[in-house]
Amino acid sequence: MTDRTIPADGIGMHLYTMRDVLKEDYPGTLQKLAEIGYQTVGVSGRFGHSAADIRRFADDAGLKIVLEHVGYPRLTDDWEGALDDVRTLGGEWVVVPSLPEGLRTLDGFREAAAAFSKAGETARQAGLKLLFHNHGHDFEVVDGQVKFDILVNEVEPDLLGFELDLYWVVDGGQDPADYFQRHPGRFPALHVKDMAADGSWEDVGAGKLDFPAMFAHAESGGVQQWLVEHDAPTDPWVSARTSYQTLAQMRY
Repeated sequence: MTDRTIPADGIGMHLYTMRDVLKEDYPGTLQKLAEIGYQTVGVSGRFGHSAADIRRFADDAGLKIVLEHVGYPRLTDDWEGALDDVRTLGGEWVVVPSLPEGLRTLDGFREAAAAFSKAGETARQAGLKLLFHNHGHDFEVVDGQVKFDILVNEVEPDLLGFELDLYWVVDGGQDPADYFQRHPGRFPALHVKDMAADGSWEDVGAGKLDFPAMFAHAESGGVQQWLVEHDAPTDPWVSARTSYQTLAQMRY
């Protein structure tokens, strides 16, 4: 461990964490996140607002939107429109959050790799970068092949990066630091989500994941954004504050 710290403008909130309060008051929620200290957010769900509305809310709160989650079907259903919306938001990454269940086979991952190559080229031409967000099942080993690695190996690095969800990597039996070292520069964004002793989700710093050991190799991985996430917080505001304080004070 060194005295490295996460840059202040690298600590963000993935807004899926805050979905219950966003439904009630989207602009007010962003204002409160900024007051806690967050400087960036990842968008997941619009709750009836347009991309322009959300951009205005973020600008008013002094937050930068870095990415938006866009469902896999959008790759062939108005992908240009999805990219336009991310540009309106001011983001730099368009993120596919998961593969459809029917594609969670080796052949399905290869099909997805081909689709990502095509969509990633269109994104690059639009000045954006396509990322994929993992879950635990993506690391299933079939016939000696880690399914996730098909995407890493079969899509050119300039066409596909990854928003690596640290909880789900560990849940899938892998080590994020290993990926950072083996595939430099592929992981510009992280979901920083902790794991409780029983394997459930936990606020960052209150669980068992060794984040400093992971982050020691974050520079190799190309990490620019550490986005807090909790899939089912008892109180999203407690989770937001606890997680922010943990990351802001962390040395690695």
